[in-house]
Amino acid sequence: MQTIKIEPFKLIGIEIRTTNENQQASKDIADLWQHFLGDHILEKIPNKEDNTIYSLYTEYESDHTKPYTTILGCKVTSLEKIPEGMVGKSFDGGTYIKSSAKGDLMKGLIVNHWSKIWEMDLDRVYTADFEVFGEKAQNSSDAEIDFYVAIKE
Repeated sequence: MQTIKIEPFKLIGIEIRTTNENQQASKDIADLWQHFLGDHILEKIPNKEDNTIYSLYTEYESDHTKPYTTILGCKVTSLEKIPEGMVGKSFDGGTYIKSSAKGDLMKGLIVNHWSKIWEMDLDRVYTADFEVFGEKAQNSSDAEIDFYVAIKE
């Protein structure tokens, strides 16, 4: 794991409000991914910087045990055109802990890594945490995903 600075950025995508209670987020976020991929949301996002997909967690009610919003989308250069049914948000950036996980996306790679993060003694700020699905994430059975968790400076 390493500590890095993230510059402010803008994101356009689709969102869902969910909670980790009773594994609700696992179902909700899987449904959000199905919608994202099935409805070709990636192709509909205007002003994309690239095709890297971000799964971003924000608008925390308190911490990871309470409701929060998940957004699946891409970094964009502008929020001027937000397609109907999508959301656009600006994020301040900040200090983050970066970690990576490698394995099969269909076998709980993401949920298992978050379980480890939740057990860590991190000074989290619960502003915006995210995963990055870049080129190394294309092969779902052998994906490498980067995780970014916002911490106090």
